[in-house]
Amino acid sequence: MTHVPHRWFMAAAGEPMMKADFDPFPPADGEVVVEVAGCGVCHTDLGFYYGGVRVNHGLPLTLGHEISGRVVAAGAGASAWQGKAVIIPSVIPCGECTLCTSGRGTICRQQKMPGNDIHGGFATHIRIPARGLCLVDEQRLAAAGLALADVSVVADAVTTPYQAATEAEVRPGDLAIVVGTGGVGGYAVQIARAFGATVVALDVDQAKLDTMAGYGAALAINVGQVKGRDLKKAIQEFARNNGRPATGWKIFECSGTAAGQDTAFGLLTHGATLSVVGFTMDKVELRLSNLMAFHARALGNWGCLTELYPRALDLVLDRKIALAPLVERHPLSDINEVFAAAHAHKLTRRAILVPNP
Repeated sequence: MTHVPHRWFMAAAGEPMMKADFDPFPPADGEVVVEVAGCGVCHTDLGFYYGGVRVNHGLPLTLGHEISGRVVAAGAGASAWQGKAVIIPSVIPCGECTLCTSGRGTICRQQKMPGNDIHGGFATHIRIPARGLCLVDEQRLAAAGLALADVSVVADAVTTPYQAATEAEVRPGDLAIVVGTGGVGGYAVQIARAFGATVVALDVDQAKLDTMAGYGAALAINVGQVKGRDLKKAIQEFARNNGRPATGWKIFECSGTAAGQDTAFGLLTHGATLSVVGFTMDKVELRLSNLMAFHARALGNWGCLTELYPRALDLVLDRKIALAPLVERHPLSDINEVFAAAHAHKLTRRAILVPNP
């Protein structure tokens, strides 16, 4: 497909996004221009647009950090990417600083996050550093029944919980608990299951819980109905009846809400690992001494190391993660309507914005 390059930009929080033509060519040394196949709408985008979360780039800014597409131009040193189908990392590290060379590239202080540090993927094209691009095998993609636009969500919704599960050291036989099963949480359930854990899914939305029961959750509990000590007792009983440990639980907070964080912290048990994956500006009141008393640990998780992307994508292409049933494509020109629907919780699947023909 060929487009006159244009992008949709946010001039101010909450104001309708506007379309503007731009010229992404030519890429500089080490850069590529990617023609966007699709860009996922993430909870973080909604935070930037509605919640007043600060962006690092001045406004106006094009949002969007879950991007897949095809390289249509390559600068010096990046010619090997010409014509390739790729996923763009949601966090692009510099690759050269002490943090990057010590395996902590997600907190690189020179990192570039599309839709935050630089213009993002709600556009027909994006010019970005070639470093960290994830190659998409188009034969395997077709065999999995997916379009290139579909795997845009791998860039955050899949890779972020993949890194969280990796850092939490999820192992076969573990009991994993996912709080919040929309978006990132839905993939966290599937990833923990793929890692060999028995998964408990928690949400207030019964429809989401019913979906997760078909995608890896051995137990789904509506936390609008079962709360506090009763919730923990229900999970303990499930673990006991199914030969799963009463200690060392792997808890993933993916809701990005104060209530979800409070629920997740309340589930700490001896030797537990709490991974904070979702984001909220809200504050919660916690007794941090619980970490000491349970000899537990809490981990933050920002993005995913670019070197882990191919392994996360493999789970999708090998059909160990169901992607297609949890996403839906919308024309990029409908961006304002899609954002409004996502903000109002009217979407049942993760929206992917696809540039119009």
